[in-house]
Amino acid sequence: MIDLFCGIGTFALRAAERAEVLAVESDAAMLDALKRAADGAGGALKQVTTLRRDLLRTPLSSLEMKKFDAAIIDPPRSGARLQAEQIARAPIRRVAYISCDAPTFARDVKVLIDHGFSLTRVTPVDQFRWSPHIEIVGALER
Repeated sequence: MIDLFCGIGTFALRAAERAEVLAVESDAAMLDALKRAADGAGGALKQVTTLRRDLLRTPLSSLEMKKFDAAIIDPPRSGARLQAEQIARAPIRRVAYISCDAPTFARDVKVLIDHGFSLTRVTPVDQFRWSPHIEIVGALER
C-alpha cells in the first residue's frame, strides 16, 4: 500500500497493521516522526518505508506505483490533480481519498472516475468543533 501526503503517519501506521506501506511526504520532520513510531511498534506492524518528495511538484509516477494495489491520499487544500492522474494510470485498484476541500476533492476524484474508478462511498467527517470545516473521505475501486 502507498500513503501519499502521509504527514506523521495518521493512516500509514494503521494500514501497516495489515500491509507493507510506502509513506510519502515532503516534510522530513514528519517522516522522521513516522519512522520512529513505526520502528517503536515492537514488531506489531509490517514494514513501513518512507520517501521524502514534494508530490505537488513531482508526483509519484504510475511506473513507481506499479507494485501497489491500493493507495491512501490526503493532499493539502489545493488537492493533487497531477498525483490523481498518475494514480489513474497505475495498477492501483483501491483508493482512499481524504480531503479538506470539497471542490478539489470533486476535481481529483473526477480524474479517477474518468479512468475507470467508481466512487463507492463518501463520508463527511465533522471533526473540528465550532468550525464549518469538514473532512471528506471517499472510497474508490476499480
